[in-house]
Amino acid sequence: MTHAQLHYTSAPPGPDGSGFRFTAVSADVPQGVLREAEQLIGYEPPRDAPARPDAGELADFPTAFSFSELSDGGRLLSRSVYTGVDYSGRWGNFHAHALHLPAGARLPDGALPITAWDSRRWGRRTPADGRPEPIDRFEPSGLMQLDALVAFAASRADRLAAVLADVRAVAEDPGAGQVVLVERDSAAVAQWIALACAVLPREQAHRLTFTTYTRRPAQARQQIIGVLPSSETVAYGHRHRVHDCTRPAEATEAAEFAADPWADVCAQVWRAGRPDLFRHHGPGLGSLAAAALTARVPLPGAALAAAAHWVRDRAGNLPEGELTRLVAALCEARPTDSTTPGSVAGGPSASGGFVEGLVSLFERLDGQVPAAVSAPLAAHVLAAAVRGTGPVPVLHGASFTPEARMRLGAELGYAIRAGVADPAQPPTGRPLGLLRVADLLDIDCTDLLPELAARLAQALMDLPEAQVRPSTASPEARTDSGQPHPSRHAPAAPADRDGAAPTAPWWSTTRTDPTQSGTGIGAGTGSGAGSGIEAGSGGSGDGGSAGVSAGRQDLAVLRDAVAEHPTLRIALFGALDAHAADRPVTAARMLAVADLPVQGHPGFPHLRMCASNALPTGVGDRLAAFQGVLRTAGVSTLSEPAVLRTALDLVWPGVLPTGHEASLLLNELGSDTHRAAGTRDLLIDAALAAPADDRAVPALADDLLRCFMTELAPGQRAALLLLELAGLLGTEGEGLDWVQRAAGLGANARPVPAPVLERVHRALARRLLSGSVPPGELYGLVRSGDADLLAAYERAARSDWVGDRLRTVPQYVADCFCDWSSHPGVYTAWDETAAALLAKVLRPIVRALPDGDLALVESSLDRAGRGKLDAFRSWNRPGTLGRLAGRFTGRGRGKDNGRNHDKGSGTGDDPSSRYGDVAPPYEDGAPPYDDRERR
Repeated sequence: MTHAQLHYTSAPPGPDGSGFRFTAVSADVPQGVLREAEQLIGYEPPRDAPARPDAGELADFPTAFSFSELSDGGRLLSRSVYTGVDYSGRWGNFHAHALHLPAGARLPDGALPITAWDSRRWGRRTPADGRPEPIDRFEPSGLMQLDALVAFAASRADRLAAVLADVRAVAEDPGAGQVVLVERDSAAVAQWIALACAVLPREQAHRLTFTTYTRRPAQARQQIIGVLPSSETVAYGHRHRVHDCTRPAEATEAAEFAADPWADVCAQVWRAGRPDLFRHHGPGLGSLAAAALTARVPLPGAALAAAAHWVRDRAGNLPEGELTRLVAALCEARPTDSTTPGSVAGGPSASGGFVEGLVSLFERLDGQVPAAVSAPLAAHVLAAAVRGTGPVPVLHGASFTPEARMRLGAELGYAIRAGVADPAQPPTGRPLGLLRVADLLDIDCTDLLPELAARLAQALMDLPEAQVRPSTASPEARTDSGQPHPSRHAPAAPADRDGAAPTAPWWSTTRTDPTQSGTGIGAGTGSGAGSGIEAGSGGSGDGGSAGVSAGRQDLAVLRDAVAEHPTLRIALFGALDAHAADRPVTAARMLAVADLPVQGHPGFPHLRMCASNALPTGVGDRLAAFQGVLRTAGVSTLSEPAVLRTALDLVWPGVLPTGHEASLLLNELGSDTHRAAGTRDLLIDAALAAPADDRAVPALADDLLRCFMTELAPGQRAALLLLELAGLLGTEGEGLDWVQRAAGLGANARPVPAPVLERVHRALARRLLSGSVPPGELYGLVRSGDADLLAAYERAARSDWVGDRLRTVPQYVADCFCDWSSHPGVYTAWDETAAALLAKVLRPIVRALPDGDLALVESSLDRAGRGKLDAFRSWNRPGTLGRLAGRFTGRGRGKDNGRNHDKGSGTGDDPSSRYGDVAPPYEDGAPPYDDRERR
């Protein structure tokens, strides 16, 4: 195919005018192409060029060899040279010879445009007859020969990868900008373009536009622009990627392009003098890297990794001989970036994932190809993994010959033992993998297993799943337990046994909160949990290990190691048993996740209890669960008292037993067992923190006083005596001076636990309102000045059971009137409380009593003497004010001396709400303390 040609220069006058014009044009060139070509083939001499050069100087002027894209989709390949003077003798003339390639057309023989550089087919003057001679081929100049290009590549080795990376970027994306090459000779620019076109895919190389010289690079339209140092400058940026090849490359420039392994491989191939490799590889980095690898071209780690992945993906289709050569070359290769500062030879940080690529290739070949092919790779992978810091692959004995195993054992024995014992490594990561390798190579690590087991135990106890704990402040937690552990309300403090605060209240000296675990450390803390047990950024553990978090895959590896190593299993279970005794709840959660074979192994009672999964689902079955957990231990509480404490922590995690549960625990196991196990204060806490409606607590307090009288702290003893007193009120053993005794015990027990104080006040108030109170007891209440006790008395007086009894028992009305109208002036708060009870509670009921019951009330008051009857009649005298006061009486009192009253426990103003001769139901189902009520 003959391509249209153009000649352009300054010519004498003719049909087309004079000056610069087309002097020879093929017949089939469109006028639009001519107009556009005139803008592309111009030439400006360098700024520093001589104004009147001689013949020698004229030969040194740069050649503007360009390949440009036209608006019609075609291309224009042109060569413009400076010729000095024109026909008129004026300086500044040039001659341009161009070849028009329509859209889709190529040069003769499919040659790349750059290969036409300095061909003898280019003319320096217009043909004599004005008709361009047909061009059937371009003979390349000597600069385009492979030897010359290899030599040029070696001379530009410091910039080679950077330039190729930028050329590839603009070739793949025309909008990526332009590459500007600063050289002292336009021929060097042409060689740069030849280097780039040789490594690019053929189609991209045919489309790549360029010019070897321009004085104004900012106005150039080509993708690669060659300039001289004297040309106008452009700034490096998104639009222009400038490479000044007239000065040495800086280290920062080389590092900027290190992220393009393809360009690095191409540069290595050029430097090795093997450009033939560019013609014999498929697309992509892996194919080129594999070809360079077999030619023993030094490659960076990322390229070696790509070659390994390329071999892996095609292993089934490669001939065995070629596969063997590729595997051998990979095993012998050393990444060129493995000696950079701060890197470890063969490590992934230095080799761009080369080790991981070898591991991936080995996993693909192991067992699928003859051992002769995979054995060198297995040895290389194992050695790199042991000496590096990455994961340890799973290898099998069949991957090695006996001789290779012996050799590797001798070479790697020290590194393997050091890795197993390395406290800086998460124990379930590399140490377990190296332990598996030690078994494979017959390396004895028995002496290292106890320390490894201790670190494994700590890592397991720090599992994120084991640290999850329910909210102890939730209503569900209180409902299930009845009484949250009192230490929850203590000030926060460093964790002890499952996180107990050592500054617990005075009534809890040893019992701790088992739901609070030690400091759990997650992956990368932070937090989190990562996939696999790996070093975090903080925290501590046994053996100085870093913080860890666990993944399911690591737990599977751990279970395999435990199954394969009896020594490791025994040491690990022993360490975990100690942790289970100290943090049983955390250990139970951990075992639920780790699924270790604990139950099938004798011994380790605490660990077996934590793995029993016999925990209760509610209050009703906790005692049965407790017995089941103790049976799981396999030892008696007499021979191993500590198991009792572990069982209690598991069955009552973070809560206290109820009074009934605590009594059974004390009576069935005996005080000596609790004393030896250190669970005595658990029972004491159960009594002191129990809610006021737990009826079994007074009996529990009596048992505790009987069993531990000499061991109780003064405050504990006084609080238990208060509980005992509350239980005795209303019985034959109640004695006298209740309020005074309670006040004295409370002074010895300060601060009195709130549940104990509530129970005692409630019991005293109910007893004082029972209707058969010995003389002086009410006066003790009045004289005590105890505002809390007086408030409890008022709440009880306003309760429904008092109101119902007032409506049905006239004698009780008389008793209450006597009580509430007595001891005026002793205590201001009593005067206010008594007046309120007379007005708000008693008056509405008395006004609604039938005449017969009212007569019985007055008869009782008459027998009481001391003017009680007259006082009652005066108080109950009918009148307008009295009726109005009774009618409009509310349930509250405007002034209550700072006390809160139960406004919702009204006595009721409806006289129809009577029970007749039937005794009313008592509050909470419990009868008043005096069962010998008078009617």
